[in-house]
Amino acid sequence: MLAKRIIPCLDIKDGRTVKGVNFEGLRDAGDPVELALRYSSEGADELVFLDITATNEKRKTLLELVSRIASAINIPFTVGGGISSVADVYALLRAGADKVSLNSAAIRNPQLITDIADSFGCQCLVLAVDAKTDTTGNWQVYLNGGRVPTGIELFAWVKEATGKGAGEILFTSMDQDGTKAGFANEALAKMSHTINIPIIASGGAGSMEHFYDAFATGKADAALAASVFHFGEIGIPQLKHYLKEKHIEVRI
Repeated sequence: MLAKRIIPCLDIKDGRTVKGVNFEGLRDAGDPVELALRYSSEGADELVFLDITATNEKRKTLLELVSRIASAINIPFTVGGGISSVADVYALLRAGADKVSLNSAAIRNPQLITDIADSFGCQCLVLAVDAKTDTTGNWQVYLNGGRVPTGIELFAWVKEATGKGAGEILFTSMDQDGTKAGFANEALAKMSHTINIPIIASGGAGSMEHFYDAFATGKADAALAASVFHFGEIGIPQLKHYLKEKHIEVRI
């Protein structure tokens, strides 16, 4: 069995780490370089950096900050925000990213998924999907950091993107985001039966039990969180020992 991964997420706005609830009410969570260094030393398996306003502000990801973080850590590093071309990916990989995360641009131009996979390999491309349930209980995908509804159904989209070359799915439940009420495990489990690439659970972590549930019930391959790590509510070493005791395979 492959080890399950624990992934802290740095949501970046104006060069600072921020965190909100349901994608709103952002508050400062600290210096991204300091946080990245801390997570690397604490035993995080990977780190995700999302420039959350880059697409909405129609600009590129903060390359200089990406470079500073990459030079400070020794764990795999995924970067997303404002990516719209193969050239953007090349620039981020040169700055020190190991993988890139594509969201809005992939929906607007699905061919970009294939272009990036063909240029750098499927393992380089993480498709980030922000979704929430509508009034009928169906999952709908959103663009621009959760600001724009697309009318696209979640499971159909991840299946299409997998076929086009996405190597991994980062699924964020907007309903759960920042609530600390647990991950969207039913949707995660359905997704794991729909596609055959790794799935990262995001949105809703509030306790160590929530991570266990994401792996045991949601069948996620990795679990991503922000505020519980940023504000010291859950320590990564303690979380991994808890999961190990619960017979979840993790790297200690």
